[in-house]
Amino acid sequence: MALSLGVDTGGTYTDAVLIRDEREVIASAKSLTTRHDLAEGIGKAVEAVLAQAEVDPGEIVLASLSTTLATNALVEGQGGRVALILIGFKEDDLAKHGLLDALAGDPAIVLAGGHNHAGDQKTALDEETLRQWLEAHGREVSGYAVAAQFATRNPAHEQRAMEMVQQIAERPVSCSHHLSSKLNGPKRAMTAVLNARLIGMIDRLISRAEARLGELGVTAPLMVVRGDGALISAGFARERPIETILSGPAASIVGARWMTGAQDALVSDIGGTTTDVAVLRDGRPAIDPDGARVGPYRTMVEAVAMRTTGLGGDSEVHFISEGLKGGVTLGPRRVLPVSLVAMDAPEVVHKALDQQVRNATPGEYDARFVRAVPGLRADGLAPREATLLERIGDKVHPLGDVLRTRMEIKALRRLVERGLVQVAGVTPSDASHALGNVDAWDREAAEKALSLFGRRRTGSGNMLAPDPKDMARIIVDQLTEQTVLALLETAFAEEEADFGLPPEQLARHVLMQRGLDGHRGLVRLDAGLNQPVIGLGASAPSYYPAVGKRLGCQMELPTHAGVANAVGAVVGRVTIRRSGEVSAPAEGRFRVHLEDGPKDFAEAEEALSLLETHLSALAQKEAVQAGAEGIRVTVLRDLKTAEAEGREVFIEGTITVEASGRPRIAAE
Repeated sequence: MALSLGVDTGGTYTDAVLIRDEREVIASAKSLTTRHDLAEGIGKAVEAVLAQAEVDPGEIVLASLSTTLATNALVEGQGGRVALILIGFKEDDLAKHGLLDALAGDPAIVLAGGHNHAGDQKTALDEETLRQWLEAHGREVSGYAVAAQFATRNPAHEQRAMEMVQQIAERPVSCSHHLSSKLNGPKRAMTAVLNARLIGMIDRLISRAEARLGELGVTAPLMVVRGDGALISAGFARERPIETILSGPAASIVGARWMTGAQDALVSDIGGTTTDVAVLRDGRPAIDPDGARVGPYRTMVEAVAMRTTGLGGDSEVHFISEGLKGGVTLGPRRVLPVSLVAMDAPEVVHKALDQQVRNATPGEYDARFVRAVPGLRADGLAPREATLLERIGDKVHPLGDVLRTRMEIKALRRLVERGLVQVAGVTPSDASHALGNVDAWDREAAEKALSLFGRRRTGSGNMLAPDPKDMARIIVDQLTEQTVLALLETAFAEEEADFGLPPEQLARHVLMQRGLDGHRGLVRLDAGLNQPVIGLGASAPSYYPAVGKRLGCQMELPTHAGVANAVGAVVGRVTIRRSGEVSAPAEGRFRVHLEDGPKDFAEAEEALSLLETHLSALAQKEAVQAGAEGIRVTVLRDLKTAEAEGREVFIEGTITVEASGRPRIAAE
């Protein structure tokens, strides 16, 4: 019996699963994610799953991790201090392409050098200026990013700059041509900067995770999920941590495919903070052709095409007073559910809720609480923020007891944005507790909070919904509606037909909405999804049956939908893709662009064959380094030609090689 361990660190929970012989989930467990040290939550989840399965950890032959760490770090502006060496570009390219924003005050130098489109040197690399700069500032940063103009056509200047950094500064270097073979220098530079920033952080996570697993007796090799759903070795992830962005969502799609066997479907994964929707085609997740976007940054990392909406079980519920009926909307911010914070501080929460219920009129901060996140350093705070954080201390407080002036609302918002403080309020999770669909936290606290929320007055002067169950149904119905819109937007974005309107408008269009209602008059309107939806996430069984009914489509809810990410973390394949180009700089000359510089040939086929052989060997070698065995190689040629004087002329050729295999397992 071969056992595999899959672990996923999400924003709220860390999940672990044990899979036997790649066919059956024999145990699954959850633990709250420990933001200050992810390895703690990983250890607790793994301990729980081992105890549940009653197996010897030494029997585990493969362990794999999917993580939101890289994604969250980039969105929240975290990571090491880095420097950018930009070669062959102009000074204003830093600002024009968003590099200054990404650097956020970290140093950069623009040097003479670079190559042209054909791979010929444009200007000699200014080594002397680089040497002086490195000798003066080289050790002030944790890592370097190097990007040279047309480095994918000739990487010589990037390679030389890397050598100099390693000799003088002795720091890790991220070269743009190692991370992408595509043209677009500024975008490659952005990818290299973000990669350099993540190296230390991912290295610490992997080291701590490996150590914690070792303490529990798990000695199998550790793999990490990449943003396209493929697996890579821990060592490979340490070198290219940028490739782990969108790791968690990618793992969920791989898990959905494994659990359902679906070939074509929409996959919707609801978490505590977001709903991620992706498309499964021919059993494989669609890849974003423009590269993964994380927060404001567009990278050149191949990742699953994912549409993310700020809608989850812990989304903040907002009151809408306009109109006679009023209503609610959800997200995009996440708050702690009142039912959860009541588990940590029951006396404080219930005392405050009871007092608020007794008050004759609703208060601005009813059913809202605040607490500091333990174990985090609070450096560089403004005086007002520091004072507020000190006042909060290490206890849970009613929000109205903490805020003394209106000016402190902004200070609180900044503390929340920095991850130092959490606010609790009414969420869909509280609504699910009040309706009896979930029984994990404090149901009585949820009912009190919903009762307070429903006392607010609408435009007609009436209360929104004083009965907590009625209020809960309004919130769950709104979650259904916003999920339906997220799925329709994704579907319209994938449609090849030109409807003349953006997906957001199409999803909300009156004809679409009347079609979902099954309008019958002189005109008959029917609308819905033409593919099944696979619903994932621990709360999917509570919310998604209504979504499927509204969209008139099959809704699949796998048995282990709540731990799909952890399942996907361990059932994926190791896949390495490498691309290269053959250009035609002059008639009768065909140029192959290689790591050690361009090579010219008299025949196009000769050049293409050499490139194919080179890329195949490179992809196979990297697949072995990434932890694969039983490797299969596939080759795709994309040739661009033109008609000239009655004959076909070669313009350019791109060859993409994919080496794929199962991850190596520990020897018995």
